[in-house]
Order: sequence, then C-alpha cells, then structure tokens
Amino acid sequence: MVGDSFAYAKDAVWGKWTKWLMLIIATIILGIPLMGYMMKILRGEKPAPEVTDWGTLFVDGIKYLIVAIIYAIPIFILGFLILGATWMSMLSGKLTGNITAITGAIAGMLVGFLVIFIVAIIIALFEAIGVIRLARTGSIGEAFNFNAILATIGKIGWVSYIIALIVLLIVGAIFGIVMSIIMMIPILGWIIYFCLIPPFALFGARYYCLVYDSAGA
Repeated sequence: MVGDSFAYAKDAVWGKWTKWLMLIIATIILGIPLMGYMMKILRGEKPAPEVTDWGTLFVDGIKYLIVAIIYAIPIFILGFLILGATWMSMLSGKLTGNITAITGAIAGMLVGFLVIFIVAIIIALFEAIGVIRLARTGSIGEAFNFNAILATIGKIGWVSYIIALIVLLIVGAIFGIVMSIIMMIPILGWIIYFCLIPPFALFGARYYCLVYDSAGA
C-alpha cells in the first residue's frame, strides 16, 4: 500500500506542473481546497483527478474540516482541563516555592498528556474511516456512524488496521522530521514545504483509501 500510494502521488504531480501548481495554491488557501481534493481521492478516483471545480473543492473541504473539528473536541476539552488546572494552581500561588506541589503538578500534567495521547489514538482509529464514509456518502452524519465504522474495521481486522495506521504514522514522522530540517533554510525552506505538502497529502489519502477498500466495503 505504501508503494502504491507513493506511485499514485508521484504520478499525480511529477511532470504535471500545472496540476502541481494548482495543488500548491489549494494548500496556501488555508488548505481547504486541498482537503476537498483529498475527498476525491478517498472516493477511489484513480488516477488522481484534475484540480477543477473549485466551488466543490471548497464545499467538500469545509465538510472535511467540520468533521475533523468535531472529532477533535474531546482532545480540546482534555487539554483545556489539564492546562487549565495547572494554570489555576500557578495563579493561586500554590506552586510557588513548593517543590512537592510543583513535582505533583508536573506528574499530573504528564499523566494528563498520556491520557490525551491515548484518546487521540482511539479517535484517529474512528476518524480515518469516518472521513472516508463522508467522502463516499456526502453525509456528515455518516462520518459518525460508529456502528458502520466498527463493522468496517472488523472486516479489515483490528490488528491489520492498527498496523496500517502505525506504518502511516512512521512515514509521517519521517516526513515531518525531514521537513523540519528543510524549513530551517530561509525562504527556500518554506517554498519546498508548500511544494511537498500536496503530494504527501495525496499519498496519505490514497493510503487511507486502500486500507478502507481492503475491507471490501
């Protein structure tokens, strides 16, 4: 799936400079049209479609964004509670000069961030399938059809599904590290960043699509 997704992204932009430029523009415009374009890929379109009908790209991108925000709400709430509690302790002066209290606060924050990390992983498992359901049905409600999502994951196989997402996470981490280094280059680094984000987004969307279709859904 990694090889297929890489070839898909490469064929979509390499030598097709106009399409690549359009995708870069779609990225610069807050990434919303790019998200809409990814929805096309999640529907299973192959080869990668042309970058046309910007109105539809914006609408689909906004739907994608809405679903992503809703899925992120539990993480926002947990983060607010954890950071809020620590901030209130600092304002109240309870942490000032109190090593025991400071140590306890740090330990509490670490545990809190661990909880957030675990919750984020669980949400990601559901969100990946939910977004594809959104792309293929056009319904935001279907992105939260948890019975259907669980059924799809069951067909893929929980172990296979989790391994597939771990592989994508590793690829994403490597890409992120490389991009962090590149972006240290003044001006040129940002140019390279905006040039490489679209093909990586296409790679990820195609990969998710292949994972979903492995369920025969």
